[in-house]
Amino acid sequence: MSNRAGCFLIALSALALLAVAAPAASAPATVDVSLFAINDLHGNLKPPQGGITIADPSDPAKKIAVPAGGVEYMATLIHRLRAEHKNSIFVAAGDLIGASPLLSGLFHDEPTVESLNLMGLDVSSVGNHEFDHGVPELMRIQNGGCHPVDGCKGPHPFTGAKYRYLAANVIDKATGKPILPPYYVKTFDGIPVAFIGLVLKGTDQMVVPSGIAGVDFKDETDTVNALVPELRAKGIEAIVVLIHQGGFPTGGYNECPGIAGPIVDVVKKLDKAVDVVVSGHTHQAYNCVIDGRVVTSAHRYGTLVTEIDLKLDRKTHDVVSAKADNLIVRDDTYAKDPAQTQLIAGYETLAGPIEKRVVGTATDLLSHEQTASGETVLGDIIADAQLQAAKADGAQISFMNSGGVRRDIVKGDITFADLFAVQPFGNTLVTLDMTGAQIKDVLEQQWADPNFPRVMQVSDGFTYAWDATQPMGNHVVASSMILNGKPLDPAATYRVVVSNFLADGGDGMTVFKQGQHRTPGAGDVEATEAYLKAHNPIAPQAHNRVMRVK
Repeated sequence: MSNRAGCFLIALSALALLAVAAPAASAPATVDVSLFAINDLHGNLKPPQGGITIADPSDPAKKIAVPAGGVEYMATLIHRLRAEHKNSIFVAAGDLIGASPLLSGLFHDEPTVESLNLMGLDVSSVGNHEFDHGVPELMRIQNGGCHPVDGCKGPHPFTGAKYRYLAANVIDKATGKPILPPYYVKTFDGIPVAFIGLVLKGTDQMVVPSGIAGVDFKDETDTVNALVPELRAKGIEAIVVLIHQGGFPTGGYNECPGIAGPIVDVVKKLDKAVDVVVSGHTHQAYNCVIDGRVVTSAHRYGTLVTEIDLKLDRKTHDVVSAKADNLIVRDDTYAKDPAQTQLIAGYETLAGPIEKRVVGTATDLLSHEQTASGETVLGDIIADAQLQAAKADGAQISFMNSGGVRRDIVKGDITFADLFAVQPFGNTLVTLDMTGAQIKDVLEQQWADPNFPRVMQVSDGFTYAWDATQPMGNHVVASSMILNGKPLDPAATYRVVVSNFLADGGDGMTVFKQGQHRTPGAGDVEATEAYLKAHNPIAPQAHNRVMRVK
């Protein structure tokens, strides 16, 4: 061996010894994980009317509307966030479907599910609107297949949601078990994180009762707290709750001053093992810390995406810090995602002729915003439309639930798509007999939840007054109930027209279920369309049917 070769081997040996002797770089004490969260998308594939209202950056005392939302732009933001974070998961807090615009609703929300599949949504809690058409339809949305009545209407077969719906507190009465998985676990660098999904326990008062007859909706906090020992027994310490329940803040979209509402009590009662709560339902935007835990909501209709950054301790596997940021899905900032554009185009080809059909003209804004008494311009029009549609069945009074009036109609031509966005549930009308006493009783049920009264819209010719200071059962001033100039007789029978949702006791209006001699009628959207054509152009009228005394 030459001296040069010997020196080379000695040098290599020395380097090897140094490599062995050098201490290995220690792994970071924590693992970074990012959650990207949405809620209450409601099938808004396109940017919603009005975008999101925020404080004017140049003058915080003023408000400005920012164009925001639309799955084409949201997908671009989600893909960008994914690329920027090694460990991430895309989650949702329910009402992804239901009460949707025509482009999604016409196809039973299959386009929205496919859009979320393309975006890579991992997991979502169910919301109350996931139950709009009953448990069997929710299962079809999860698993795929053609609609049992309308068949396959889309441009390609529907294969179902690739993301997992969670329903920890929705219990099958027959089996005593959740109808869908209660939680989902994802592991990041060896650390498991559990995501528990729930819907508000009052869902049974918000959807057609016949569609959920086989299930119970259990208390949210009791359900979560009962699952904590099970998760900990599996070595899981990091717990995130995805809950379709929310609150009402007073500040900006990324703040949390004066948060109130059901979510506050829910969070305060949760086991301390719960680290983060992603909420929804109230269509609000907030970024809160409640009882020491981050609690968020991303507005509605896809205008925001919440980024929640967690640090997980490698030893304890628990969350050691969490911070959140609500990001506006700005249409003037993000490019359109080509895959989403292609998806929308495929469905627009089929829906276009229906969407664009003009059904009337509005001389001014037809608002669905409630006055102090609970009455709305658009609600009055819909109630009148229902009454007109059921005149042949003897209808004398019409009631419309306010929650079924989803959007404003702006000044100008009204398309069928506009109309569908206002009434997207596909309800039908039912005319039935009720006594004057039963009408009084059902009006009192509007205050079943005194903090959030559900004031119904009433048709022309019927008026009444209510007093918020009175006890339950006495809110309606009995002598104020007037029909066509005459006091309502408690013993007399009247023909009342409502949607099948109310006729079945929806919104907690169970007295409607007592109605006799039921006559099925037209679809609700078709009834409104006929009314608009008969009263074209349509103008907003003064509020004078429902009066508030105190």
